[in-house]
Amino acid sequence: MKRMMGAAAGLALMAAAGGAAAADVNLPNQLVTTAYDTGTSGYSQMVAVGAMLQNKYGVNLRVLPGKNDVARLSPVKAGKAQFTATGSDSVYAQEAVYIFGTEKWGPMPVRLLLVNRSNGCTVFAVANDLGVKSMADLKGKRVAWVRGAPALQKAAEALLGFADLTWNDVQKVEVGGWGDSINGIIDGNIDAAITASQSTFMLKADAAPRGIIHPPTPHADKAGWARIQKIVPWYYPSICSDGPGVKNGPGAVDGKQEQVASIYPILISTTDTSDDIAYGMVKAMVENFADYKDGAPGSYGWALDKQVEDFYLPSHPGAIRYFKEKNAWSAVSQANHDKQMKRQSVIKAAWDAYAKAPGSDFDKGWMAARAKALTDAGYDPVFIEW
Repeated sequence: MKRMMGAAAGLALMAAAGGAAAADVNLPNQLVTTAYDTGTSGYSQMVAVGAMLQNKYGVNLRVLPGKNDVARLSPVKAGKAQFTATGSDSVYAQEAVYIFGTEKWGPMPVRLLLVNRSNGCTVFAVANDLGVKSMADLKGKRVAWVRGAPALQKAAEALLGFADLTWNDVQKVEVGGWGDSINGIIDGNIDAAITASQSTFMLKADAAPRGIIHPPTPHADKAGWARIQKIVPWYYPSICSDGPGVKNGPGAVDGKQEQVASIYPILISTTDTSDDIAYGMVKAMVENFADYKDGAPGSYGWALDKQVEDFYLPSHPGAIRYFKEKNAWSAVSQANHDKQMKRQSVIKAAWDAYAKAPGSDFDKGWMAARAKALTDAGYDPVFIEW
């Protein structure tokens, strides 16, 4: 996942920015995407993308905020939204785990369009009145657990794991949405919550009386990083420089911290979204990048040279078509796409077979059936129980 698309291809596309005519982008007049809550960087970025689509093509992009993973993915599953700008829940939906592994859900044919990789990071926002300097200092603290949001739950679990902590070592505080977790810090009811460091909510939290800091995940701590990647394999080390809590955070050097790379938001759709719509959306966002890159915090992370060749999801055929036209689709990209497509097919076949004759405990039976199918096919199931 650390591989980036070629710089030459990125420069070629950036040189073409603004050159797309309306006739080149085949999009309906109305599009719908979901995103995280209002006030989040993901929501703000999609609003900025929507302004670009309206100005360039007369396309109205409706952005629906969702408090949790289910709220963001349900409209896509139901065909009421073409896209979602989301996070790791896109992987959980592919994998059919947690809420997506229940009898009423099942594996989703997720397809990747673009990722945003800014200089922000996935971190804990921690109240600055507690004296916390490291992940280990979170022991015994009140940590937010967002209901219906396994992506946020696992992110928190992974970062706690860096210090060899689990949910049993902290006080779990359940909240209904991610925004509630940050407001809980501000109000004094919560001590720490998972976040993207560049989120606009961090401005609010930093300005509040308690303030916020982000405990680092030093890259030299190999054992800590092994524990992170055992829980969330697609997390990897990065240098964090975006966000009000970074500059003066513990371990910061020249306003930068060693943290977990934030690939957020992730713009995905499913096989229900046509190739033409996916192609048009990717083309519009890449070739009109200059029109929205400063429209919201972290929007610059959608740039072509920020894309990765080997993310944990297969790409949409429409996106692939555009990248191939611009010589931005590599052998690594194709090999990864094929690998992830096969993984999805293994999961779907296992689901179909299991659903015909499930056990008395559907969820536990599916956990075992899924793990066996992936293992037999040569894949790491990653998730065994949940």
